Amino acid sequence: MTDMETPSEVRPDVARPKRAHWHIDDIAYGAIDPSRVFGDEALFHMVASASFIETGSDTYTHNLVAHFADYPEMASWLSAHWEPEDLQHGAALARYAQTVWPRFPWRAAYESFFAEYSRLCTMEALQAGALEMVARCVVEMGTSTYYQLLRTLAERAGEPVLADLANRIRVDEVGHYKQFLTDFKTLKGQHPVSRWDVMRVLWARLRELRESDSDVALRHVWTHAHAADVDLFPDGSHTFEELSGRLFHLLSQNLPLEQATRMTLRPLMLPHRIENWLQTPAVWLGRRQW
Repeated sequence: MTDMETPSEVRPDVARPKRAHWHIDDIAYGAIDPSRVFGDEALFHMVASASFIETGSDTYTHNLVAHFADYPEMASWLSAHWEPEDLQHGAALARYAQTVWPRFPWRAAYESFFAEYSRLCTMEALQAGALEMVARCVVEMGTSTYYQLLRTLAERAGEPVLADLANRIRVDEVGHYKQFLTDFKTLKGQHPVSRWDVMRVLWARLRELRESDSDVALRHVWTHAHAADVDLFPDGSHTFEELSGRLFHLLSQNLPLEQATRMTLRPLMLPHRIENWLQTPAVWLGRRQW
């Protein structure tokens, strides 16, 4: 177990005290030392691309609210909690990017991203009932581990403001994961699904994590950051493929796979003994896959 993880974060059945949710004004933007991260091409692309995805999250939320219209409590949570929290993540990350890299045309780059991304957010892409909650669990697993990695890299760079922001978002994403897992159990109790179907959705969504919206966002960030009149990193990657390779290597070397594996296995609702037994080979397989 890592120093950034507690049992209650990956076990939704463990009670935890209620907390007041943070606000963007809680982030000490005035204390940022840009010199710590200004020339860090990887951190820039991670922050900027995440800000795009989070800012556009309301499109996906609206689809999910309509998808679960027959379950008012679930739809209400999506509208009242998930959507505003993700939108705040986007605003907070965008403000950080614009503070450290003011020459980056964030708005223009985001608009070009959203024009493509919005076409991917379709009702047809959603799974039926409980299985969509399984897909949501995989997405929240991916985002929570992503922000844990971002926090780690920010700490290595000596930039505590970004580390603080990344950790606040990470905690939110773990909370979202727990809610989706709870909703999955509720829906599964009403309309049973097989472990085989759960495994099928888990595998399909895990494969999509390496593509889909994250790749779209990264491509639009790259295009605008390396435009002739901007050129933020003249000594950095010379092609988008080169940048992608560098980021992929960085992720594969630092991804917290143990936590990611536990969160991925949870929707299978296996006996704890079997889940613990699967943990080691699943982590090994994950490392080989990466």
